[in-house]
Amino acid sequence: MKKLVLVICLSVAFYSCKTEQKRGLIAKKAMVVSAREEASKIGSAILEQGGTAFDAMIATDLALAVCYPYAGNIGGGGFMVYRLEDGSFGALDYREKASKLATKDMYLDSLGNVIPNLSTKGALAVGIPGTIAGLFAVHEKFGTLPIETIMQPVIDLANRGFVVTKKDKAVLDDKRDDFNTVNKTPILFSNHWKANDTIKQPNLANTLKAIMTNGRDEFYKGETAKKLSAFIQDNGGIITTEDLGNYEAVWRTPVTFEYDNLNIISMSPPSSGGICLAQILLQIEDYNLDEFGHNSLKTIQVITEAERRAYADRSFYLGDPDFVTIPQNHLISATYLNDRMADFSFDKATPSSEVSHGKVQIIESDETTHYSIVDQYGNAIAVTTTLNSGYGSKLYSEALGFFFNNEMDDFSSKPGIPNVYGLIGAEANAIVPEKRMLSSMTPTIVEKNGKLYMTLGTPGGSTIITSVMQTILNVHEFEMSMQEAVNAPRFHHQWLPDTIRMEPDSFSEELITQLQAKGYSINQENADVIGKVDGILVLENGTLEGGADRRGDDKAIGF
Repeated sequence: MKKLVLVICLSVAFYSCKTEQKRGLIAKKAMVVSAREEASKIGSAILEQGGTAFDAMIATDLALAVCYPYAGNIGGGGFMVYRLEDGSFGALDYREKASKLATKDMYLDSLGNVIPNLSTKGALAVGIPGTIAGLFAVHEKFGTLPIETIMQPVIDLANRGFVVTKKDKAVLDDKRDDFNTVNKTPILFSNHWKANDTIKQPNLANTLKAIMTNGRDEFYKGETAKKLSAFIQDNGGIITTEDLGNYEAVWRTPVTFEYDNLNIISMSPPSSGGICLAQILLQIEDYNLDEFGHNSLKTIQVITEAERRAYADRSFYLGDPDFVTIPQNHLISATYLNDRMADFSFDKATPSSEVSHGKVQIIESDETTHYSIVDQYGNAIAVTTTLNSGYGSKLYSEALGFFFNNEMDDFSSKPGIPNVYGLIGAEANAIVPEKRMLSSMTPTIVEKNGKLYMTLGTPGGSTIITSVMQTILNVHEFEMSMQEAVNAPRFHHQWLPDTIRMEPDSFSEELITQLQAKGYSINQENADVIGKVDGILVLENGTLEGGADRRGDDKAIGF
């Protein structure tokens, strides 16, 4: 918690304590920060043409589908949180849904055991895509430029091709066997691409052109819809043209809460992000993290214990609000959260075996991508979109030119059994026809003194929530620049498994030994990357600082 302190800076005249601070890109008017330079450039160019953050959102999102098919998509879905120049805000849910033909036990064998890979690879893992519905809902409500002006640069990019980076090559090499196993014939991305090669996607360009010409219904009711459903069914899936025709994006009310002197606006269910973020931050608010120090023993203990309790609640209570009753207000109330941390001690870890979900009375029943945009008019958005795993289900339509998600794995295939990210689920997130699956995506906007302060988010599966939380703390509690906050080493705990994941070679052996002595289990082997945060910070003089994560090929572009 912040305190008023007198800081005496021993420095040469005209220099301040902040002279050594490393800042990211500074822009005076507007900025886009995304996973790829090509996408950020296209989004920024839309802003320079007079478009709003919402126009740039559509262009950036579709550009990521072209040049970052690992997570950018038109075969997946996502969430958007926005704040308008006048201070009003809202959220859009274009999360995927289960087919009408989906069943609760569709991934279980005759003995009731989960069938390996069925919910993660291939056509049966695919949920009804929501991205195109979401983008056109945004254009209908907030768009100012013609859809042709927004989409044509993306179509040109698909025809022109994008350049393979070293990171792209490594991931493509890693997934090649999966591509070849899941698809009946070799696909474009199965080729042995090298760094600096150019991948052209004329079929994707044709699909995007058809959508640009015929609108949203091309994807959900037109020829593309017919080809899509036929392809899924030919490969053993269950999505029908009726499923596509019935899909709608939904405008939601975000989760809002105050932490110290910040007002935080984050995504509501079926994302678990906003509620879990609120639970973690409100549980740690009364601890003096700024005095403990960044990534110190006490800071890590407090945050870990708050994370442990929040993820235990996530597993039990959260799901699609259109299907289950979520005690949201109670879960983020001071009374409830004070009780949750009552048994925490700095002396030793609280084993997860002793932490279940909290007692709440209910009357009724980790490969994603994020981008942040602030425009010259003062509007801001935070968008997280995904195929779920890298390249989703690995199922790729050559004719349509894109990968399909494996979001069905985000349901609880069997309560108590972990998904691909190790997250445990319960009945609240069980599979039901036309239900949206629970997500960890946490697009977030932060206000300070009633003004826009930050917009941020990240990919990372179950680590998304904790990465966003640590980045906010890095700026607010530890006075880092946005770039420093994004670059700082991160750690993660999610209740089960009962381990702290820590980025390798980022924390001292002394600190790790101290944590182990307190009873914490440390895992540095399976934590190469914890999130790839992309954020924008509004500085005191009104300029914008972009934080593009060093862990990826992320890039901030602005003017």
